[in-house]
This record gives sequence, C-alpha cells and structure tokens, in this order.
Amino acid sequence: MTNHDSVIEVKELHKHFPIIRGFMRRVVGQVKAVDNVSFEVKRGETLALVGESGCGKTTTGRCILRAIEPSTGSILFRPNGSEPAIELTTLAKDELRQIQRHMGMIFQDPYSSLNPRMTIMEIIGEPFVNRKLVTKKGELEERVAELLRSVRLDPSYMRRYPHAFSGGQRQRIAIARALALNPPFIVADEPVSALDVSVQAQILSLLKELQSERNLTYLFVAHNLAVVEYVSDRVAVMYVGQIVELGNTQTIFAQPKHPYTEALLSAVPVIHSENGHQRERIVLTGDVADPANRPSGCFFHPRCTYAQDRCRQEDPPLINVAKAGEQPHFARCHFAETLTLKGVAAAG
Repeated sequence: MTNHDSVIEVKELHKHFPIIRGFMRRVVGQVKAVDNVSFEVKRGETLALVGESGCGKTTTGRCILRAIEPSTGSILFRPNGSEPAIELTTLAKDELRQIQRHMGMIFQDPYSSLNPRMTIMEIIGEPFVNRKLVTKKGELEERVAELLRSVRLDPSYMRRYPHAFSGGQRQRIAIARALALNPPFIVADEPVSALDVSVQAQILSLLKELQSERNLTYLFVAHNLAVVEYVSDRVAVMYVGQIVELGNTQTIFAQPKHPYTEALLSAVPVIHSENGHQRERIVLTGDVADPANRPSGCFFHPRCTYAQDRCRQEDPPLINVAKAGEQPHFARCHFAETLTLKGVAAAG
C-alpha cells in the first residue's frame, strides 16, 4: 500500500552475509543480519530503531541508503509528496548517485568520520565540489559558513582541522556535512553514543531544532532507550534481525507488548517510581541468539521468562495488537494480547 505521507517504505527487507570456510572457499551458511523487516518512516517524524548490538539495526539503515546492498526486499523513497515513489533497490549506480543527494547520514564516531587531513571547509564543502554545485568564487565559503551557523558553530572555524575540536563540536560538523545538500531524509547511526552525557543532550536538542526548521525525517539508530524516549515519535525494537515491536513511543514505554522490550525498558534510569519503590531490573540470561544459527520458534524464547512450548515450536507473526481507534502497535509474540508487561512513564 502506497502512502504519500511516508518518505521511506521498507518492505520485506533481507540482508544475508555468506559464511565462507575452507580451502575451496565454500559457502557453508548465512548470517541473517536483517530478516524480513518492514516499516515506514512518515514525513517529518523520527522513527527509532533500537536493540542490542548485533540485532541488525545499523545494517538496516545502511541498506536503506544502499551503502551496503540488500539481499532482497523493496525500499521505496519519496523525496517529496508530489512525486512517485522511487524503488531504490533497482537503481543503477549513476541513478543512485542522483537520488543519494536527497539522503544524509550521521555516523556514530565523530573522531573517525571526519578526515583529519581536510579542513572543516573541505569536509563540509565536499558534496558541493563533487557534484559541481558551486561555480562562483566565494560561493563555497558562503555555503559552508551558512551550514556552520545552522549547527551553532562559528564560521571562522572553517579553516581549522578536526583535531582542534571537541567530540561534540565534531559531531556538529558531521551534522552540517549531512545537511549540505539539504536532504529531507537523514539516517542517524548512534549519533550521540560516543559523546559525554552532558554533550549528548546538546546534540539531541540540535537535531530536534534542525528537524523543526528544515522539516527533516529521521531514522534514528540507537541502543539507549532514554535517548530514544526524548527524540523519537515511534520506536521499532529489533532482535536478531527482526522487528519484535513497533509503535508510538509513549505507548511502547508505558505498555510494552513484547518481553524483550520490557527487559530493555527495565534498564531505563528513572528518578523514582510511582509508588516510591525502586523498579526491578530485568536481567536477561544467556546471549543474543546467533543470526547464523537461530533457535527454532520464537528467536527470543531461550531468554524469555514467559516462554511456553508453543514459543519453542512456532515462529510468531508480527501482528497489530492495538484496540479499535488506537494507533497501530505491532508485536511479535504469541501472548502479546494476554501478557501484562511493565513499562515506564514516557517523558512526553
């Protein structure tokens, strides 16, 4: 179903990496990093992809941008609401390059994502130079100065090199580079996880301000649910390459429908609980399932305290558990409609 309010529609996305072993370099298996993932990102909203390391959230984001090639699936991109959607998975390299100017990416580590041999003007101005979008002398400098001001940095810094800046300043520079061509859609891959907590708040506030000013749409990849609560409109929780819960942020925080989400939320720090008692932390036993050798049935059942025989045998579908008149709320659990799980009050 086509939705003109959405910027990105992902349908049945898969990304499998072959396992190659032996002298003959034979393929002996597949790492199913992303397995049948579907969602949409509505225009002007922030959808957060969350989960433990290795769950496939970063791979999903990079597949959408075609930074890595998806194995199968459909990725429909609509830069603006008036034009037909573009199927990204079928574009040739030249066509893809033209479309990628409408997308940006903010990387996790501001220390490694900026070339130390380039000045800030060269780093931020590179998209303009590569695409021959500046012709007049001084125009590049004007564009870079404008972008630096937009991320609350002094344009006089543009002649300096990355080593002269703090982590938070470097991430502002990386954000300016992502915004250079004024893309409507940004993938932010753990953009604050490498920063001090005090600086994280500043960068998150900046991202929200820029979203309001430029009508940006974010796919926000993260593992910290406290950050997600502040920045996102909707949340997609991933586990072993699959989405296990998807819905409105406040609804998921208050009333999770999947045991894995409940466990993640139990780690969110709160000042106090409603009844004054300390909230109990749910510590999951065992390790995250191996995406190359996943358990039968529900992939989460070996770590789930609510698991029953059915969970060990049947793979649960992702179903809408919202009541009539409520916003859609999807969960991949056989007992999503009967379990009463503990959440936290979203800040709103």
